[in-house]
Amino acid sequence: MNEQKFSGKADVYDKFRPTYPAELAGWLYEKTGAKAVADIGAGTGKFTACLAAKPWAITAVEPNPDMREVLHKNFPDITVIGASAEDTGIPSGSVGLVTAAQAFHWFDRERFKAECIRILAPGGSLAVVWNRRLGTELDAARGAVFKAYCGYESCERKRQVEKDDFVGEGFFSEMETFVTESVRTLDREGFIGDTLSRSHAPKEGDEGYEKFVYGIGEVFEKFRRGGVVEVPCRTTCYLGKF
Repeated sequence: MNEQKFSGKADVYDKFRPTYPAELAGWLYEKTGAKAVADIGAGTGKFTACLAAKPWAITAVEPNPDMREVLHKNFPDITVIGASAEDTGIPSGSVGLVTAAQAFHWFDRERFKAECIRILAPGGSLAVVWNRRLGTELDAARGAVFKAYCGYESCERKRQVEKDDFVGEGFFSEMETFVTESVRTLDREGFIGDTLSRSHAPKEGDEGYEKFVYGIGEVFEKFRRGGVVEVPCRTTCYLGKF
C-alpha cells in the first residue's frame, strides 16, 4: 500500500469526498451476519461512517498519519490501528467482515488476500467497494486538465481495468454484487475540492497548483447549470468468500 499518497490531503479528502449509500451497510449486515468488521485503508472514515450505522464492532486500519488523525477525530470511540492492509495487526480469526472502500487498488493483492484469510473467522467475507464517476463530457474535460498539468489523465480508466481484472481472476471462491447509482450535485467549491482530493492532483505549494485549480474552475464554469454541476456516480460492492 502506498502510505504517503494522501499526505497533506486529509482535510480536503474528508470534506469533499462522497459518502456511501446507507442501504449498502444494511445489505452487508444482512448478508454477512458479522458481529465485528475491519475497515482496511479507512482513510478519514468515509466508509467507516456507513458501517457505523449498524451495531457491529468496528476496527479501522489506516497507515497514513494525516488521514488517521482525522479518522480518530471523526470516530473517537472505535478502534483505530496504524498499519498496512497487508499486515494489519488484527488478531487471527477475529472479524466476520473485512471491507476495503476506494482503497483496494493500493494493496498488494496476494498479501492482502492472505491477511484477510488470517483475520477472518470461518465463513467470513471481504467487501471491496468502489464509488466511481460515470463517463461524461464533464469528466472528460476534467481528465484533460489532469493531462495538461499533471502529465496524465485521471486514474479512473486504469482503476476500472484493475477492477475488471480483479473480478475475473478468481480472487474469490464465490461472490455477490451490490450496485446502485446516484447523482452528486456539486457547487464550485465542491467540484474543485473533490478534484483536489484525488491522489494524483497537486497539493497547494506544488508546481502548477494554481494553474491546475484555474483549469478545474474553468471546467466547472463550462458545465455548470444554476451554479452547480451534476456528476452521475455508481457505487459497486463485491462481497466474496475465499
